[in-house]
Amino acid sequence: MEITALIMAGGRGERFWPRSRKNLPKQFLSLTEDKKTMLQLTIERILPIVKLEDIFIATSIHYKDIILKQIPEFLPENIICEPIRKNTAPCIGVGAMYISKKYQDALMLVLPSDHLIKYNDIFISTLKKACNIAEQGENLVTIGITPNYPETEYGYIKFNSKIFIDDAFAVEHFVEKPNKKKAEEYIKTGNYLWNSGMFVWKTSSILKNIEQHLKDIYNGLQKIQKSIGSSFEKEVLKEEFVKFPSQSIDYGVMEKAKNIYTIPSTFGWDDVGSWLAVERINTTNEYGNIIQGNILTINTKNCIIEGTEKLIAIIGLEDTIVVDSDNALLVCKKEDISNVKKVVESLKIYNKEEYI
Repeated sequence: MEITALIMAGGRGERFWPRSRKNLPKQFLSLTEDKKTMLQLTIERILPIVKLEDIFIATSIHYKDIILKQIPEFLPENIICEPIRKNTAPCIGVGAMYISKKYQDALMLVLPSDHLIKYNDIFISTLKKACNIAEQGENLVTIGITPNYPETEYGYIKFNSKIFIDDAFAVEHFVEKPNKKKAEEYIKTGNYLWNSGMFVWKTSSILKNIEQHLKDIYNGLQKIQKSIGSSFEKEVLKEEFVKFPSQSIDYGVMEKAKNIYTIPSTFGWDDVGSWLAVERINTTNEYGNIIQGNILTINTKNCIIEGTEKLIAIIGLEDTIVVDSDNALLVCKKEDISNVKKVVESLKIYNKEEYI
């Protein structure tokens, strides 16, 4: 069975403000020492098992030109331009319809565009296992990450170790982001995984579940599929997509479906959720600092400092994040990094669109 992929690249990456902006969000930025963008890395790492012509990207209508600039060889017709953000269920449903239009049925990897993987060989091996399990019957497979600390910013997957197929275990339920105490309890039990947001299934399997659990979305998806390749494709996609409720695939399908399996994985996954990820994925200097740009530091330790051509002198800071961009500057203690989204929300409230 053909292996295809849907890469979700429509997010705004607001927790990476001020570098991530609505006109160039996080997935199109380079945050690693190899200077490749996150989208480029996402595509590159799956090429051992998915041909480029079988990769689809779901994104905002505003980002198509950015994608083709960063990946010139990508097929323009494989870029699904969403007219409005509607969460992951409509995104995945439309992607499944485009893929099933090309292949009557196919295996479908669903991957976010803004994650990093350290051990790619293990990642590919995990995806191959997931494909084998998804090809059996109507199994839906989610990739879980074996947790090594009680993270409160991730959702969790509880699995049953007594029910399994090969290396995959039956999923009991999905859990929302816990508090610190709950997260510690999950780690101790040994049967909870971080929810990576990566899935593998046959297009027929996921569409059957969308039809069963999200009937209002499925009806619109059928109309969209009929229009693919026609002169009115864009119009139908826009007309139907805006009608969809904003619904996550976890809540809309995965919490209700049967035959869900998860593979516990340890391939060096990082969802790059905030500026703190920069020090996890890059090398610090002898003072524990991550520095990029024209930076001078004195008595400065354990900081993340990013600038451009302008000289930035930092004196006596510790455990602080400093990010300078063309028209905005962020200075934030590491312990307060979760409040970056509040800055963006405030900018929206005060109609300061030029800074978003």
